[in-house]
Amino acid sequence: MADIPKYYPPLGFHFRVSFTGATNATDTYFQSVSGLSVQIQTETWKEGGENRFEHTLPVRTKYSDLVLKRGLFRPKESVWTDWFSDTIALMSASSSERKQSQFTRTRDLLIELLNEKHEPLARWTVAHAWPKNWKINDLNAERSEVLIESLELNYNYFTYDRP
Repeated sequence: MADIPKYYPPLGFHFRVSFTGATNATDTYFQSVSGLSVQIQTETWKEGGENRFEHTLPVRTKYSDLVLKRGLFRPKESVWTDWFSDTIALMSASSSERKQSQFTRTRDLLIELLNEKHEPLARWTVAHAWPKNWKINDLNAERSEVLIESLELNYNYFTYDRP
């Protein structure tokens, strides 16, 4: 008789996202998170006298943008909305005002995959994220859908660990 596996891969629907300075626990749940992706960029190098192949060498890593989606949260109660609004206001300011301030306020994010007891199974720490794009789905009277906001973030890198 075959052994029954004692471990099953975790499901990807129970997670939370938080960042430094966030205090509202209900502001940490999102419908989806995409963009936890890293690619190693390469260069080719041709060796003199060797015409059968080229060497492919790793050069640097490139991380894609992180996209968070959720139902529109009450704007006055969301630290995410405050962060985006502050960044938009900063970028709309004059260049002399921007020079006196930071380019943008970066934050470190923590994305946790949770088990059935709401305990972390896996963690991704996203370093130096800043808001890049904020989008609200179309307002449409012909559909009865939840209004979704998409938050797109640029970041330097992420690390992965299991608690």
